[in-house]
Amino acid sequence: MAFIVLSARAFAGEFYETEGVAIQGYDPVGYVTDSKPVKGSAAFSSTYKGSTFHFASAASRDMFNANPQKFAPQYGGFCAFGVSRGYKAVTSPDAFTIVDGKLYLNYNTEVQGMWRKDQPAYIRKADENWSGVEKTTKVLR
Repeated sequence: MAFIVLSARAFAGEFYETEGVAIQGYDPVGYVTDSKPVKGSAAFSSTYKGSTFHFASAASRDMFNANPQKFAPQYGGFCAFGVSRGYKAVTSPDAFTIVDGKLYLNYNTEVQGMWRKDQPAYIRKADENWSGVEKTTKVLR
């Protein structure tokens, strides 16, 4: 793992983007409603805070548009555990947790295991860190 500095293109909006799409093209609603990662489609897309999200269906897109704060990933889609430690890291679609109805993504399932050991403390720390961490363009890959 190494830190890289991402170009402004990786941050077109508020969320980390891969190939111009937030959360690697996965449907943020699917995490909450289906409890699993569901790949979205460009046919069902929407823009929120300057970032493009893909959805598995028009219904999923419409749910997101009605209440994007409910479904958008925390910390710009970066690894919640990493933010709690003071840095940004990319995420893996299968390493996620829903806590109090909010979507938290993690670097990988190993990091997710560490995250799950004390989610309330990590969330508090990530919330404290986010305002400073979100300004950096250095991201752990």
